Amino acid sequence: MAATTSADATASAARDHTELLSREAGLHRNLTPRQLSMIAIGGAIGTGLFLGSAISVQLAGPGVIFSFIAAGAIAVCLLWALGEMTVAHPVAGSFGVYAEMYVHPWAGFAMRYSYWLGQVIATGSEVVAASIYCQHWFPNVPSWMWILGFSAALVYVNARSVGSFGEFEYWFAMIKVLTITVFLVLGVALVLGIGFPRVGLRNYTAHGGFLPNGWQGVGLGVAMAIFSFLGLEIVAVTSGEAKDPTTALPKALRWTLGRMGLFYVGGLAIVVGIVPWNQVGLGESPFVRVFEIVGIPSAAGVMNFVVLTAALSSVNCNLYLMSRMLFSLSRGGYAPPVLGRLSRRGIPVAALLVSSMGMFAAIFVDHWFHEKAYIYMLGSAFLGGIFVWQMIFVTHLSFRRRTAKWTKPPLRLAPPGPWSSAFGLAALTAVLISTWWVPGLRITLKAGVPWLVFISLCYLVSGRVPSRKFSGGAPEDG
Repeated sequence: MAATTSADATASAARDHTELLSREAGLHRNLTPRQLSMIAIGGAIGTGLFLGSAISVQLAGPGVIFSFIAAGAIAVCLLWALGEMTVAHPVAGSFGVYAEMYVHPWAGFAMRYSYWLGQVIATGSEVVAASIYCQHWFPNVPSWMWILGFSAALVYVNARSVGSFGEFEYWFAMIKVLTITVFLVLGVALVLGIGFPRVGLRNYTAHGGFLPNGWQGVGLGVAMAIFSFLGLEIVAVTSGEAKDPTTALPKALRWTLGRMGLFYVGGLAIVVGIVPWNQVGLGESPFVRVFEIVGIPSAAGVMNFVVLTAALSSVNCNLYLMSRMLFSLSRGGYAPPVLGRLSRRGIPVAALLVSSMGMFAAIFVDHWFHEKAYIYMLGSAFLGGIFVWQMIFVTHLSFRRRTAKWTKPPLRLAPPGPWSSAFGLAALTAVLISTWWVPGLRITLKAGVPWLVFISLCYLVSGRVPSRKFSGGAPEDG
């Protein structure tokens, strides 16, 4: 009798597994391994590194190196966790579907809508930033023309095919990677005095020491560093359209981990070694300062082009992410069915158009309404990113426990045991609490917590509660 009950439970689990994963069928798997690798690193390298890093430098001084090492350790744990689940279940809904499968339907609902809202706001701010960058060269062209032109072009790129999106994002990301590579080479040459007057190591200790604001400054700098890393999770969302996710995804993750440490930690180590940390202003990119010191002609114009491509790359990625989140929510019964329909080329065009309209709505909120309303939305987006990362760790802890029952356990990327995900969860919680003391980020908790309450109420009144909760059966059990 016990054996029969166990077999029935296994069969039921397999049916749940098949139902949850098959509902997102229809997307075309056209993303190549080279595109996946570049999309992954491109999603993590944006204006947060080129411009926002100045905030972390002011908080921590040269100790910003430790801030980004700590944030990088959290990001590595996240990629381990997300990579294991993604290789086992390569679907567009990604972490939202995994949370629904292994934690609770509310978790999948809240994660996907929080992530979608955050990307809507981020996309609105990035396309506005792109218009500002263009005014550096064309000051007489109205900003709304750049916003409209860039938005229409990138929506068209995303609507054509996933391969079109992947190719555009590959070259966007390539520009950023090449820029940082050149920056690192020139920076090392300046520090060592190879072809340039030797800067040496004096700037690491000359202005108040290596930790001018103490370990508290380093800790507060971690919050901004985490915001710079947000975007790494795109590699999991692309798994639903990868040609060979089982082999391509681990390769993309390994490629991302190595370059992430080199570009972020190495890049900022060069910045604070060449430019005195107390001379880095919030209104400028520390990377521009280094290029100017080297004596590259039109350094500001060169970096303006780079941050423009970084902004457009972010818009391109965010449109992809938002459309797939809405598509996943629709296929799960949490959004109107029309948003789950695919074009002949396998693109959720309706979800893409709704997401792009949300981008324009965020722009209008910024332009027409009181500044406080937009700041509260921005705070919700910040919490949304950290909340999603926290729930990925929670989901992975449950995933590890349940997949231990599988006949053939899935690929393991993280160390044995729950410790890497437990560390990531605890560290992110500490980072979230620390935003209360980071200048300008207190709004994260003030606006973010009410948002989670609101989205939870929406889930309760939606009445969409699946009849079965996935119990962890392996695919081969079915």
